[in-house]
Amino acid sequence: MTVQESVDAFHRGRFHLVQPAGHGHRAGMDAMLLASLVADNRVVRVADLGAGAGAAGLAVASRLPKASVVLVERSPDMAGFARKSLALQDNAELATRAEVLETDVTLTGHARVAAGLVDNTFHHVIMNPPFNDPGDRRTPDVLKAEAHAMTENLFESWIRTAAAIAMSGGQLSLIARPQSIAEIIAACGRRFGGLEITAIHPREGENATRILVTGVKGSRARLQMRAPLLMHDRPDSHAFAPLVDSLNNGRAGYSRLR
Repeated sequence: MTVQESVDAFHRGRFHLVQPAGHGHRAGMDAMLLASLVADNRVVRVADLGAGAGAAGLAVASRLPKASVVLVERSPDMAGFARKSLALQDNAELATRAEVLETDVTLTGHARVAAGLVDNTFHHVIMNPPFNDPGDRRTPDVLKAEAHAMTENLFESWIRTAAAIAMSGGQLSLIARPQSIAEIIAACGRRFGGLEITAIHPREGENATRILVTGVKGSRARLQMRAPLLMHDRPDSHAFAPLVDSLNNGRAGYSRLR
């Protein structure tokens, strides 16, 4: 069967992504907000766990010219799209600083290391894990179901891997649904401290639809709830608020408070 695909521009055309068209997961605002959490002008290595076609990782590389990125993806189909993205002429410079690692994020111990996820080697680990509860209505689209369906102990297994591969003092960054907050905090445990959580609300007075979470490996600092981000700052407008628009288009990073 021929898989249809599209080539889509991000960061106002500064990089492009090959994605499945009409099926599978298609990257958007979540990936761009996740990428904005890496606000680091040093020479850094970044692991994008569950990278899909590579949107978040490539968005980091697009905004930070000293960053190199490993796109970690289990699905052969989605890893294939990530490789196609790196092969685009428009992404030629990014391709010198990015690679695809086709493996399972949940591997442990020697199997994880043998697969290429070596302990203590990344300054930043980012993730946008599947967010649908198992009881949610299932889609017949296999690619989309794999990208969206949450498995038992997902945050525990993904954050365990993040803690293993992050350097001491390395940063974990993730985006998730608000109902996952307790699982995320529990999984971070003594692995990542100094958690900073930002709730994302569509508009003032509306419930949060996403949370942004960052933490530092080995930190013992206390958790902080940051001021909420409003996607739209006027009730009668669909335009993004200025800060959100800058984060979405790679003009700014969302720095930690400490």
